[in-house]
Amino acid sequence: MADAAPARLADIAGQAGVSEATVSRVLNGKSGVAAATRQRVLAALDVLGYERPLRLRQRSAGLIGLVIPELTNPIFPAFAQVIEQALASHGYTPVLCTQSPGGATEDELVDQLVERGVTGIVFLSGLHADTTTDPERYTRLAGRGVPFVLINGYNDRVAAPFVSPDDAAATRMAVRHLRDLGHERIGLAVGPARFVPVRRKVAGFRAELGRDAPVRHSLFSVEGGQAAATALLDAGCTGIVCGSDMMALGAIRAARQRGLTVPGQVSVTGYDDSDLIAFTDPPLTTLRQPVRAMAGAAVSTLLGEINGDQVPHTEFVFQPELVVRGSTAVAPQRSGD
Repeated sequence: MADAAPARLADIAGQAGVSEATVSRVLNGKSGVAAATRQRVLAALDVLGYERPLRLRQRSAGLIGLVIPELTNPIFPAFAQVIEQALASHGYTPVLCTQSPGGATEDELVDQLVERGVTGIVFLSGLHADTTTDPERYTRLAGRGVPFVLINGYNDRVAAPFVSPDDAAATRMAVRHLRDLGHERIGLAVGPARFVPVRRKVAGFRAELGRDAPVRHSLFSVEGGQAAATALLDAGCTGIVCGSDMMALGAIRAARQRGLTVPGQVSVTGYDDSDLIAFTDPPLTTLRQPVRAMAGAAVSTLLGEINGDQVPHTEFVFQPELVVRGSTAVAPQRSGD
């Protein structure tokens, strides 16, 4: 048992990337350790499953609600994890609220959060992204004295900070990538037209290919991607740009059901690039949302609102990145060429 303490210090030091002496100073509440280093040591404690000493257990600065649509699409838990880490590093306790069919609506979740006395709310791909909903709900929320920030979606009738990827630029990049590979017939498989990010993706797509370029709207799911891609394959497309990685997996399934190879006969691009997408079959070429940068901006602007700073009520737009993997290749030769 005498070796337990040194071994524990060594484990924590190794996990945090600091010396055992630094770990000891943090655990004993001594000064002389940078805040970022102290945070790394505390994070190492949490990762390794050690309880924090009582003296290191901070009182929460307050509750922050995080309202997201679902957890089945891996991009949403990816955002949630980074946002929760950022909030925790500032002393706030995140409260994750997930919508589900037949469950609580966004409005009901917001009411529950306000009743709990939350300090602020982060909305990810919420009703603010749906052009058919009434944005007055956010005006009412502001009137209740609750600061908030909105990710993925924009409405100029809502006075709040917005954080978005450049959806139009993303589809333009995907189209140019496929054209560079020789694809002449390119289609877009995307979600319902009522959503702002979808409209922007369509606008970017048609800016490259013209108004007659084939677009198929469906659900943001594997099944939705399969249905949309089936129609695009019927239209003779050899390149399919998808509005999400889940839709892209459905597009690959649609191609294979027809006996077509990906990327030999059909090239497919996705959108999001959550952690598992590099390991699909084939590894997916996709547009990566800058999750960490967007989440950091959302948290910093929300904390600015909470602190009474002059935060611009505008949209902060982040550039996606094309990540080329194995689901795109040179276009197949047309018969007769």
